[in-house]
Amino acid sequence: MFVRFRGEKSGGFAHFCRLPQRKKEVDMKRFMDKDFLLSNPTAIRLYHDYAENMPIIDYHCHLSPKEIAENKPFRNITHLFLGGDHYKWRFMASVGVDDKYIRGDGYDYEKFICYAKAISTAIGNPLYHWTHLELKRVFGISEVLNENTAPAIWQRCNQLLATEDYLPRRLIERFNVKVVCTTDDPVDSLEYHEMLAKDESFSVKVLPTFRPDKAVKINLEGFTDYVKKLSQVSGIEIQGVLNLVRALENRAEFFAMHGCRISDHALDTVPYEDDCEKLAEIAFDKAMRGEKLSQTEVDGYRTFLMIELGRIYNRIGWAQQYHMNAQRNNNTLMYQKYGVDIGFDSISDAAISEKLCKLLDAQDKQHCLPKTILYSLNPAANYILGTAIGNFQTQGGIAGKMQFGSAWWFCDQRDGMEEQMRVLAALGSLSCFVGMLTDSRSFVSYPRHEYFRRILCNIIGTWVENGEYPDDYEALKTIVQGICYYNAEKYFNF
Repeated sequence: MFVRFRGEKSGGFAHFCRLPQRKKEVDMKRFMDKDFLLSNPTAIRLYHDYAENMPIIDYHCHLSPKEIAENKPFRNITHLFLGGDHYKWRFMASVGVDDKYIRGDGYDYEKFICYAKAISTAIGNPLYHWTHLELKRVFGISEVLNENTAPAIWQRCNQLLATEDYLPRRLIERFNVKVVCTTDDPVDSLEYHEMLAKDESFSVKVLPTFRPDKAVKINLEGFTDYVKKLSQVSGIEIQGVLNLVRALENRAEFFAMHGCRISDHALDTVPYEDDCEKLAEIAFDKAMRGEKLSQTEVDGYRTFLMIELGRIYNRIGWAQQYHMNAQRNNNTLMYQKYGVDIGFDSISDAAISEKLCKLLDAQDKQHCLPKTILYSLNPAANYILGTAIGNFQTQGGIAGKMQFGSAWWFCDQRDGMEEQMRVLAALGSLSCFVGMLTDSRSFVSYPRHEYFRRILCNIIGTWVENGEYPDDYEALKTIVQGICYYNAEKYFNF
């Protein structure tokens, strides 16, 4: 390529300079090759030798135990790919797809074509990577998904989905999953977990997770009806807040009998009030009479219940999870039309530091603080959580008792994962981290574990390449495989 210098006349070789051409075949990596996201030789070795083939413990997800137990085929790729996946729904809306082809009554084929057209524009969005990992790892399809390739991919995927190898259980087994922890309400019968536990043809443990949000969120509509149902299933007459605690303890023991190891709380905002037991009694009695509660009464009730639940979890050996800083159901019209969990939530900037530490301290003072995993949807809170866990790592014999949980929801992408792991490493022990979870309703979300593992190995590999950690591969193997699998296995006692 020839370039003329500014101000020089044309004509004559002396007035020109030849610039070298870049060789694309040397400098440009192929899309999603075997070393995808791995930027140096150490990262490549760590991933392929130590991380790639490790089993999976999915200790927090929203898969339906009913769908796993019944093992019914998916009607088509739209049902599998787009059903219940609010990440994909939000992106489709962002590029102008009509809601008829997202959550509405459009034909499944039309919805898939709309998604294919939308995803082809998703440069920089993790959905582009996740979608193509799902196609490659689940269906063996390496072709890029777009409007032109979608008809053939639709046909190929649906042919495979009609076979036994693509039933829900086989999809879980395909990714070497050892444990799946679903998300379940204390009043649930756990009948499908019982069915799965008795089924010797399926080796994956499907365990319940105790999520008592409806009991904790006293100011939500339907609270009194929920208390009545809880009373019925527990066999305990609930006439006061202490009876409510007894009923929840009864259900926790029932869950423990079915293999439960974990609780989960959508705290969104963190409560803390002094004199919380008195406030809880007042709040509960007023709520059962249908009277309006003050915010202090609501927070006092929530504080008391969280402390009491922590006592229960600690006694029976569970870990508790706190999910914070989600601002939910922001679009009123869509909430009225479709309900919850359909893609209209966002990040909250509610302050959590002071109240979170006081809540954990209240449990610790009573010697009932269980193993705890903290997640914030707001990445601005990363250093808050990274330092908060260090305040309560006081129980000997439990490595990483307090955990800064994996990058969650909107942060569940490369930048978010890297930031969470770097903060944890800088402020605590990355080596004790219990690692990735899907937090998903999709049976094809397990490639996100691969995504996480590649990012993990690239971070550690870069530190080694930069001389920030020695190339001691025995130590590196222990760290990488611990984060990928063994830490979670030990932490949750699976």
